Amino acid sequence: MLTTRLPLQVEPYRLAAQNERLEGLVALESFERLALDAGVQEGDCRVRLDFGIDTQGRRVIEGWLEAEVQLPCRRCLEPMPVQIESHFLLGVVTDDTLAAELPSTHEPVLVENEQLNLLSVLEDELILSLPQVIYHDETQCGVSRDQLTSGAEAEDSEKPAANPFEVLRTLKGKS
Repeated sequence: MLTTRLPLQVEPYRLAAQNERLEGLVALESFERLALDAGVQEGDCRVRLDFGIDTQGRRVIEGWLEAEVQLPCRRCLEPMPVQIESHFLLGVVTDDTLAAELPSTHEPVLVENEQLNLLSVLEDELILSLPQVIYHDETQCGVSRDQLTSGAEAEDSEKPAANPFEVLRTLKGKS
Protein backbone atom coordinates (compact mmCIF):
# COMPACT_ATOMS: atom_id res chain seq x y z
CA MET A 1 0.00 0.00 0.00
CA LEU A 2 1.56 3.28 -1.10
CA THR A 3 0.32 6.59 0.19
CA THR A 4 1.68 10.09 -0.07
CA ARG A 5 0.89 10.87 3.55
CA LEU A 6 0.90 8.07 6.09
CA PRO A 7 -2.22 7.54 8.18
CA LEU A 8 -1.84 8.57 11.82
CA GLN A 9 -3.66 5.47 13.15
CA VAL A 10 -3.39 1.91 11.78
CA GLU A 11 -4.57 -1.58 12.67
CA PRO A 12 -1.24 -3.43 12.95
CA TYR A 13 -2.72 -6.91 13.41
CA ARG A 14 -4.71 -6.66 10.19
CA LEU A 15 -1.77 -5.16 8.30
CA ALA A 16 0.57 -7.90 9.62
CA ALA A 17 -1.85 -10.65 8.62
CA GLN A 18 -1.87 -9.23 5.08
CA ASN A 19 1.91 -8.56 4.96
CA GLU A 20 1.24 -4.93 4.05
CA ARG A 21 3.80 -2.23 3.37
CA LEU A 22 3.14 1.42 4.11
CA GLU A 23 5.34 4.02 2.47
CA GLY A 24 4.93 7.71 2.61
CA LEU A 25 5.72 11.01 4.24
CA VAL A 26 5.05 12.52 7.63
CA ALA A 27 5.44 16.27 8.12
CA LEU A 28 8.24 17.01 10.60
CA GLU A 29 6.19 19.87 12.04
CA SER A 30 3.65 17.32 13.35
CA PHE A 31 6.24 15.89 15.79
CA GLU A 32 5.62 17.99 18.92
CA ARG A 33 8.15 16.26 21.20
CA LEU A 34 10.84 16.60 18.53
CA ALA A 35 10.10 20.34 18.42
CA LEU A 36 10.64 20.53 22.19
CA ASP A 37 14.08 18.87 21.86
CA ALA A 38 15.31 20.29 18.59
CA GLY A 39 13.10 23.23 17.69
CA VAL A 40 10.35 23.50 15.11
CA GLN A 41 11.25 21.55 11.98
CA GLU A 42 10.28 21.92 8.34
CA GLY A 43 10.10 19.29 5.64
CA ASP A 44 9.06 15.67 5.65
CA CYS A 45 10.18 12.40 7.16
CA ARG A 46 10.26 9.57 4.62
CA VAL A 47 8.98 6.30 6.08
CA ARG A 48 8.66 2.66 5.03
CA LEU A 49 6.95 0.15 7.31
CA ASP A 50 6.70 -3.57 6.53
CA PHE A 51 4.07 -5.33 8.65
CA GLY A 52 4.33 -9.10 8.97
CA ILE A 53 4.40 -12.22 11.11
CA ASP A 54 7.79 -13.73 11.96
CA THR A 55 8.61 -17.44 12.21
CA GLN A 56 7.59 -17.53 15.88
CA GLY A 57 4.16 -16.11 15.08
CA ARG A 58 4.87 -12.64 16.48
CA ARG A 59 3.46 -9.57 14.75
CA VAL A 60 6.37 -7.38 13.73
CA ILE A 61 6.96 -4.07 12.01
CA GLU A 62 10.24 -3.66 10.18
CA GLY A 63 10.75 0.02 9.59
CA TRP A 64 12.99 2.60 8.05
CA LEU A 65 12.83 6.36 8.30
CA GLU A 66 14.89 9.19 6.91
CA ALA A 67 14.72 12.92 7.50
CA GLU A 68 16.82 16.04 7.40
CA VAL A 69 16.43 18.01 10.61
CA GLN A 70 17.90 21.31 11.75
CA LEU A 71 19.81 20.97 15.03
CA PRO A 72 21.78 23.65 16.89
CA CYS A 73 25.56 23.49 16.74
CA ARG A 74 26.86 23.09 20.30
CA ARG A 75 29.52 25.77 19.73
CA CYS A 76 27.73 28.62 17.99
CA LEU A 77 24.09 27.49 18.57
CA GLU A 78 23.24 28.20 14.92
CA PRO A 79 21.04 25.57 13.26
CA MET A 80 22.70 23.12 10.93
CA PRO A 81 21.22 20.38 8.75
CA VAL A 82 21.65 16.82 10.01
CA GLN A 83 20.64 13.76 8.02
CA ILE A 84 18.87 11.17 10.20
CA GLU A 85 18.31 7.59 9.11
CA SER A 86 17.00 4.76 11.25
CA HIS A 87 16.25 1.09 10.72
CA PHE A 88 14.17 -0.56 13.42
CA LEU A 89 12.32 -3.77 14.23
CA LEU A 90 9.24 -3.51 16.42
CA GLY A 91 7.36 -6.33 18.12
CA VAL A 92 3.63 -5.64 18.40
CA VAL A 93 2.41 -6.47 21.94
CA THR A 94 -0.71 -5.89 24.00
CA ASP A 95 0.88 -5.82 27.47
CA ASP A 96 4.18 -5.64 29.36
CA THR A 97 4.33 -9.41 29.91
CA LEU A 98 4.48 -10.03 26.17
CA ALA A 99 7.00 -7.22 25.77
CA ALA A 100 9.35 -8.99 28.19
CA GLU A 101 9.20 -12.12 26.04
CA LEU A 102 10.44 -10.36 22.90
CA PRO A 103 14.01 -11.08 21.79
CA SER A 104 16.57 -8.32 22.23
CA THR A 105 16.46 -7.57 18.49
CA HIS A 106 12.87 -6.31 18.80
CA GLU A 107 11.64 -3.13 20.45
CA PRO A 108 8.16 -3.52 21.93
CA VAL A 109 5.35 -1.32 20.69
CA LEU A 110 2.17 -1.38 22.76
CA VAL A 111 -1.10 -1.66 20.85
CA GLU A 112 -4.36 -0.87 22.63
CA ASN A 113 -7.81 -1.56 21.15
CA GLU A 114 -6.12 -2.93 18.01
CA GLN A 115 -5.07 0.62 17.05
CA LEU A 116 -1.51 1.91 16.79
CA ASN A 117 -0.66 5.61 16.80
CA LEU A 118 1.97 5.73 14.05
CA LEU A 119 2.84 9.35 14.72
CA SER A 120 4.09 8.65 18.26
CA VAL A 121 5.98 5.50 17.18
CA LEU A 122 7.76 7.33 14.38
CA GLU A 123 8.48 10.31 16.61
CA ASP A 124 10.06 7.99 19.21
CA GLU A 125 12.30 6.42 16.57
CA LEU A 126 13.30 9.80 15.17
CA ILE A 127 14.16 11.21 18.61
CA LEU A 128 16.17 8.10 19.50
CA SER A 129 18.14 8.53 16.27
CA LEU A 130 19.19 12.12 16.96
CA PRO A 131 22.92 12.56 17.60
CA GLN A 132 23.84 13.57 21.14
CA VAL A 133 26.20 16.37 20.15
CA ILE A 134 26.80 18.03 16.80
CA TYR A 135 29.22 20.69 15.66
CA HIS A 136 29.80 22.65 12.49
CA ASP A 137 33.12 22.05 10.80
CA GLU A 138 35.58 24.54 12.33
CA THR A 139 35.82 26.45 9.05
CA GLN A 140 32.02 26.91 8.94
CA CYS A 141 31.34 27.57 12.62
CA GLY A 142 30.68 31.10 13.86
CA VAL A 143 32.77 30.42 16.99
CA SER A 144 36.50 29.81 16.66
CA ARG A 145 38.53 27.47 18.82
CA ASP A 146 40.26 30.47 20.42
CA GLN A 147 36.91 31.86 21.59
CA LEU A 148 36.17 28.60 23.42
CA THR A 149 39.09 28.88 25.87
CA SER A 150 38.44 30.32 29.29
CA GLY A 151 41.21 32.90 28.98
CA ALA A 152 43.61 32.58 31.91
CA GLU A 153 45.58 29.37 31.98
CA ALA A 154 45.33 27.38 35.16
CA GLU A 155 48.36 28.07 37.27
CA ASP A 156 50.33 25.05 38.39
CA SER A 157 50.74 24.95 42.10
CA GLU A 158 54.35 24.61 43.17
CA LYS A 159 53.33 23.58 46.66
CA PRO A 160 52.89 19.81 46.90
CA ALA A 161 49.40 18.55 47.61
CA ALA A 162 48.54 18.02 51.26
CA ASN A 163 48.64 14.46 52.49
CA PRO A 164 45.05 13.40 53.23
CA PHE A 165 46.28 11.09 56.00
CA GLU A 166 48.06 13.88 57.90
CA VAL A 167 44.99 14.31 60.13
CA LEU A 168 45.14 10.64 61.09
CA ARG A 169 48.80 10.94 61.94
CA THR A 170 48.10 13.84 64.34
CA LEU A 171 45.22 11.94 65.94
CA LYS A 172 47.41 8.86 66.37
CA GLY A 173 50.06 10.98 68.08
CA LYS A 174 47.49 12.31 70.64
CA SER A 175 46.49 8.88 71.92
